[in-house]
Amino acid sequence: MIEVKNLSKSYGTKPAVNGVSFNVQKGDILGFLGPNGAGKSTTMKMITGFLQPSGGTAKVGGLDVATDPVAVKQQVGYLPESAPAYAEMTVGEFLEFVAESRGFRGGDRAAPVQRALRLTNLDTVRHQTIETLSKGYKQRVGFAQALLHDPEVLILDEPTDGLDPNQKNEVRALIKELAQEKAVILSTHILEEVEAICTRIILISEGKVVVDETPAEFQARQPGARLDEIFATLTKSDV
Repeated sequence: MIEVKNLSKSYGTKPAVNGVSFNVQKGDILGFLGPNGAGKSTTMKMITGFLQPSGGTAKVGGLDVATDPVAVKQQVGYLPESAPAYAEMTVGEFLEFVAESRGFRGGDRAAPVQRALRLTNLDTVRHQTIETLSKGYKQRVGFAQALLHDPEVLILDEPTDGLDPNQKNEVRALIKELAQEKAVILSTHILEEVEAICTRIILISEGKVVVDETPAEFQARQPGARLDEIFATLTKSDV
């Protein structure tokens, strides 16, 4: 579903992403790890068509992001960092706006909006303006808009950021359920999240892929060590 080959992005002379390659199949939940500034968000933005690569290719469902950006966006649900939304809109109004932007018209908007509200447990705040919501609820609104059109691919940048422990468990369970029929990439700083739901790990450091393996293989690098200890070791060494 996702095919990335030698993807690169530079800002002036500074490379933010440097020759990243990986594939994601339907049913995969790929945990995208790395320290701040490693290039995770930049890579995700290029896959979604939000940023133009400096080099390499990214394909979603066989379509090249550079040459078929609109067709790619139709297949992708994207939760950016910090879940941006129109603060003065109510939750319902915002999701209806997103539905119309996605091509749903008139009465056709109701079903996808209601489904997104139900999946993210937002019914109780449907008529509340987004600016009055807690950080956790704002994050759920961002997740709801990513799910709304039932995409083949979900790209989620810190999807549980700001959620309390119960809400995190709910979102993780939902991601696992959705991944049965979708390809999922999620970035996270929460290593317990990797253990809980991810089927693969990619560790990126200084714009390059350091690790691409299963959580079990990752753990086997240092038997008995915590994931955060392995993570710290790998990001400080040349692997």
